[in-house]
This record gives sequence, C-alpha cells and structure tokens, in this order.
Amino acid sequence: MTSPGITAFGAYVPRLRLQRSAIVGANAWANGALAAHGRGERSMCNWDEDSVTMAVEAARDALAGADRNEVSAVHLASTTLPFTDRQNAGICAEALNLGSDIATLDVTSSLRAGTTGLANALAAVRAGAPGRGLFVASEHRRSRTGTPQELLYGDAAAAVTLGRDGVIARLAGHHSTSVDFVDHYRGQYSEFDYDWEERWVRDEGYLKIVPPTVAAALASCGVEPGAVDRFLLPCTLRRVPEMVARQAGIRPEAVADGMQQVCGDTGAAHAVLMLCRALEDAAPGERILVVGFGQGCDALVFEVTDAVRDLPPRRGVAGALARRSPEENYDRFLTFNGLVDKDFGKRAELDRQTPLSTLYRNRRMLTGFVGGRCERCGTVQFPKSHYCVNPNCGALDTQADHPMADTPGTVKTWTADSLTFSIDPPAYFGMVQFEGGGRLMVDFTDVDRETFDIGAQVGMQFRIREVDSERGFRKYFWKAVQAD
Repeated sequence: MTSPGITAFGAYVPRLRLQRSAIVGANAWANGALAAHGRGERSMCNWDEDSVTMAVEAARDALAGADRNEVSAVHLASTTLPFTDRQNAGICAEALNLGSDIATLDVTSSLRAGTTGLANALAAVRAGAPGRGLFVASEHRRSRTGTPQELLYGDAAAAVTLGRDGVIARLAGHHSTSVDFVDHYRGQYSEFDYDWEERWVRDEGYLKIVPPTVAAALASCGVEPGAVDRFLLPCTLRRVPEMVARQAGIRPEAVADGMQQVCGDTGAAHAVLMLCRALEDAAPGERILVVGFGQGCDALVFEVTDAVRDLPPRRGVAGALARRSPEENYDRFLTFNGLVDKDFGKRAELDRQTPLSTLYRNRRMLTGFVGGRCERCGTVQFPKSHYCVNPNCGALDTQADHPMADTPGTVKTWTADSLTFSIDPPAYFGMVQFEGGGRLMVDFTDVDRETFDIGAQVGMQFRIREVDSERGFRKYFWKAVQAD
C-alpha cells in the first residue's frame, strides 16, 4: 500500500482543429490586433460534442484495461457543463456502465475546478474511500466572435484514475489558497466570459498569488524549488509561467509547454491535460508540480513511481493531438457553437422532445450502449430483447447484458443523405457489423470523406444525437467513428 495518487490517465481532444489564420482572416478588418494570436490551431468540438461527451471519451481512455467494477466515484470538473440542474457526472457514469452504487459529483464555477477537484478527489482516497476514484476535467469553451478568446480557447478533456495501489504518480504535497481575484467572470445569464486588463491580471494575479502557493506546496513535502522536474502552469499570457518559475526558484528548463499552438487553452481541463501529457514522458523519480489558477490557486506536487513503466499503452494526449483534421471553414465553427443564427430549412422544424420516462427505462441501452447475448446459443444483438434473433434459436429470456461500446466494428453499408436534416450535412448513416456478432444501423460522425467506405473499421463514441433547443435538453447516444 502506498500514499494516494494517480493510477492511470487518459485524454480526448476533438479531431477538428480550427486554423487560427481562418479566424484572423474573417475578423482582422475590425481588429487588426488579432493577428498577434494568428499562428497555430485550436481544438474545436464537432456539433455533436460537448463537455460530457468528451469527458466520457477521456474516461474510457483512462479506464482502458481496468476493471470498471473497482470505480467507486466519478468527479467531473468543468465550467461549461451542458446541464445546470442535472448531474453531468451521473451521465458519464451511466455511459461508462459503472453501475448505480457509485458516488458522483460535479465541480464547477472556476477554472481552478480542475485542480481543486483533483485535490479533493485525492483527499477522499486518502480518507479511505473504497475502490478507485475517477476524476475527469472537460471543457467546451465559447466566446464572442472576433475576440482574442476565440483564438486562445480550445476544447478537450483529461481523466485520471485514483487509488492507493498501482500508483504511477504519488501526491507528495499540496497547498491551496482562496482569493476573490476576478480576472474574468461569466454571470448567471451571460453566454460569454468577460475579461479584465491583461497586465493587471499578470502583475496582481499570477505574479502575486501563485508563487506563495507554490512555495507552501513544496514546503509541505520538503521539496526544494530546484528539484522540480516539470512545472505545469496553464496561462494564455505570454511568458507568465516562466516569470512565475523564476520568482519561485524553479529552473527555466522545468517549465512545460502549454500546448497553446496545438490545441489552445482548455479552461478547467487544461491543468489536468498538461499533467497527463507530462506523465506520458515522465521517468520514475521525477517531481511534477501542477498549478491551477482562478480565484486563488492550487499547487499539487506529484512524484512519479516505478509503476509508470508498467502502465499499458493508451491514446493519451499525444495520441489525441495526433488524430487531427485541419479546419479552415470559420463559418462551420460559428454554426457548431451556435454563434450564428443559421436557417436549416423546413426539415429542421421538428419537435425533438425526449420522453424522460422512456429515456429512464432504456438508459442502459441508450446511454450505456448495452445489448444482449443469448446464453443458450451465444448470439449477440442490439437492442437486447426477450427473444433471441437467431432463427435457429429463438429462445425466450436467455439474454444477458452485453456492453458493446468498446467492441470494434466494420462498415457494411453507408449512405450520405443531403435531404435529411443535419447540422453538418450530409448526414452519414449505415449498417455496422460488430466483432463477435451483432449489427446495427447507426450514425457516422467525424467522417473522412476521402477514405470512408464499405469495409472501414469503426469504433463507437458517445455523442449528442439531437438537441431540443426549445426545452434545453440534449439527447445522447453512440455513433460510429472511423478507426485511426
């Protein structure tokens, strides 16, 4: 038994990467200063992705090869949760098939939610919480058009599993401060963040609040600043991490790249995303200091253990960043984020109300993607039913639950329909044959039109199926995504 810490990690970055040059090209006529942020790209959610869907995918990566029955708690940190009065962590737990005997919690209202939530989840493990904890931070940030934030923000999720056995990064020290320093805010009825002047945020915020917190965290575990191997501080203000490191006595070469050029700042998820990225390359014995800033500061000191060498391969941050599709269509980005009032025609004028009673009764099928397997003949089918679909069997009530979300499949048929309403036309759908049995007519998403065809290998991802904008409800289901 060891001190509590991280036992595994995972990440998800949307495949689409909006080129910042496209944003600058559309808006520089009104604000030429945007060109200062015009290099690189930012991650961009597809229309059917949000903080919950990304959280599920990051968690699946973190749980790869693990026994999900050991997970006893799910904590989800985000400032962009799709529901303000429905537990979003509960949706994730249902989609991950973690059962009902589990604790769930949403952590929100500050960009520091990622590190504060992680510290509290680790505290629960230290206090003796059973099993393993699953902590996920996910963010789908929106901003006004033609602003620096539109260029600097990004979308992503990161997840870690926590426990006392098999720890790959032990929590050595921690310190938090709470200061009502308002560098930006978003009011209850506001759509977008409101930011204050950058120099003031830098000088009065980061440079005065972060160094004392870092010093206290290092002192709590007896680590000298010069012994920090990786210093992780998310910040969109240039040179601030280096300035904070210098004040704190941390070596310049320890300052980690903030991934600003390849995905942008992912808000509450970014500190955890940077931590996962650091763990991908970290060697045993390294000390990682991760900092979260927002109405105060969190500083967590991790020490990498020998167990990091035995962690099975996973997609991680590097794999998620490598799976990319450059996007030059700025109007597509605006449409997906609801920043333009687009007329989709008469076919879009449908009542998309979700019968909540039906959703509840079928939640294992719809949210968890659980089918059936006949215990008499072994036939797999989706959805699960009373009768086996095998014509040579037809047995009654012989089907056991059969989770199918992690089962790869092959495209048997497909159609690209330009008449059916889709926010991203044409609508792709078709038949998928799953390995081991079972087939289903599904929607395809993130389609690569150059390589997608019959025989393509696909995997399933949790996505938005429809949005009931009149009632503010999102209907989730699983879609097929072409394998890398």
